[in-house]
Amino acid sequence: MPRHYMVERTDSLTRDGKVKYDTVYHKVADLRLSNQLGANVCLNKDLDGKILVIDFFYVSCPNICPHLTSNMSLLQGAFKKDMKKENPVEVSFQLVSVTVNPGADSVPALRAYADRYNVNHDHWWFLTGDKKSIYNYARNELGLAVGPGDGGAEDFIHTEKIVLLDKNRNIRGYYNGLDSAEIKHCADDIILLTLEREKK
Repeated sequence: MPRHYMVERTDSLTRDGKVKYDTVYHKVADLRLSNQLGANVCLNKDLDGKILVIDFFYVSCPNICPHLTSNMSLLQGAFKKDMKKENPVEVSFQLVSVTVNPGADSVPALRAYADRYNVNHDHWWFLTGDKKSIYNYARNELGLAVGPGDGGAEDFIHTEKIVLLDKNRNIRGYYNGLDSAEIKHCADDIILLTLEREKK
């Protein structure tokens, strides 16, 4: 899978009289929030070496979010542990759902919401915290909103997109989280990323 999302810059270097170009892709910055178990967590530090599948939702959403969360639960189900041994794909990726309404979505509200979907709390985090940090992450780190905003009271991001990050925090895919065919595509891409070898 090519690293074809959000180019930071293109570096040029001369070797043996020839100019070569090297594309540097955007690495998504860390984000510190609280999960549905009340733990303060950092997406990059605490999930180091894991592939991330990220969506954005809010608990009281009447239409898009329940469908989106149901489809995320299909991803969780696709990589359930084998009864005899631990599934290596399951332990190499993490589902992450971040609320876009953190003022209303407290830790207990996230826990109740997660429990409605039979979430495996080790492999799927529901996160809340500072709205400006969340909106900056969605807008500037993941590229999910095209319009400007400051994370203030009137700012609102509501998207059906799911974002796939590799273990190096490069964006590797965007998927329509309401489309079951794209959910399957995302699951296939997760497997491809677990098989990917580092360039030397």
